[in-house]
Parts: sequence; C-alpha cells; structure tokens
Amino acid sequence: MKKIIYGLFFGDSITYGEYDGVFGGWVDILKRYALQRFHEGSHEVILFNLGIGGETTEGLLKRMPHELAARNSAEGNIVFIGYGANDLVVKEGSQLVAPEKFRENIKTAIQHAKQYSRDIYLVSILPISQKVDGVETPAGKLRTNAEVLRYNQILKDMAEDNALQYIDFYKAIVEDKEILLSEDGVHPNEKGYGVMAETALPIIEKYLS
Repeated sequence: MKKIIYGLFFGDSITYGEYDGVFGGWVDILKRYALQRFHEGSHEVILFNLGIGGETTEGLLKRMPHELAARNSAEGNIVFIGYGANDLVVKEGSQLVAPEKFRENIKTAIQHAKQYSRDIYLVSILPISQKVDGVETPAGKLRTNAEVLRYNQILKDMAEDNALQYIDFYKAIVEDKEILLSEDGVHPNEKGYGVMAETALPIIEKYLS
C-alpha cells in the first residue's frame, strides 16, 4: 500500500494560477507532476490548490481550520502558506492588513497548520513590475516593491522563528521580473509560473520518493 500524503496550498490568485491560460499556474504544474509520478514511488502525493483571488491573511484565518480538517491525511500533510501580495495593498490611505497584524495572522496560521503537519512552508511575495510600483490602479489599489520587501522580511523571520522552510520565489523572479510577469505587472505569466514550479519542484520530489 502506498503512503498517501496531502499537499495543501493556501494562498491568493498567484497560488490559484490567475493569468496562466497555458499551464494553470505553479501549483497545477506540480499537481500534474505528482500525478505522473504515481506509479514510481512508494508515496502518493495529492495536491490541493486552495488559492482564492484577492484574499488576505484575514480571509485565510476564517477558513483555514475548516480546510485543514476537511483535507487531513492520517499519513501526512504538507502545508504551504502564500500570502502578503494583497495584505500590503494600500487602499484609501491604509494597508488592507498592516505589517504587525500580518505578522500576527501568519503566526496564527502556522499554529493552525502545526495541528495537522510538521512540514510547513512559507511562500514569499513576488516582486512587482516597475510600471506598477507605486501606481494606483483604477480600483484604487497601490503596491510598492519596498513594501514587498518589508512583508517578505516578516515571512522570513516567521520561518526562522518557527524552524520552517521559506520558499524564495522573489529571488527566483526578481532579476527577470519584467519578462516573467504578466501585463498587469503583479501576476506571473506562464513563464513566471514555470520558474516558480521549477523552484518548488524539489520539495514535492522529496515526498514522492
């Protein structure tokens, strides 16, 4: 009998895979890879894409306990937490989730995840394109790369404090961000999602063997 491990990916539209009409985003690329490897390893890894567009850590905390309970494998769970791109948005003069509240929410999310898993990964926020850095959208939202770095530092610190792994998609994307981001300057295009999947693949590979 194969050991069944569940991978739960919590996040926003970048976890969901928005703007990628080719591959469906980085999580779906990993999901297909895990399915293709079904007959090879001693473990079956089933991945759940739990990304919701526009969600902040406030929304995450409302649903996370229920999502974890509903998708709990007795043989092991891997939990990915990918937030911040919406939390740091400034709208009507204030951030949707201020830095200290973001830190507190991530801490609570980690506590929820620890009830079901010892394998928890914090996912970095991506850089944004120069053309939208500090520019207010028609919807009244404003993002800056300075705040991306600030919130990513919170995620890095939380990962270190809790002995968790930090997946640095920011580092993987930033040098070629103008090529790897879509027209909106926030979401990756299919190439960008491909780089993300390639970066995260060794993690999934580890559980497949």
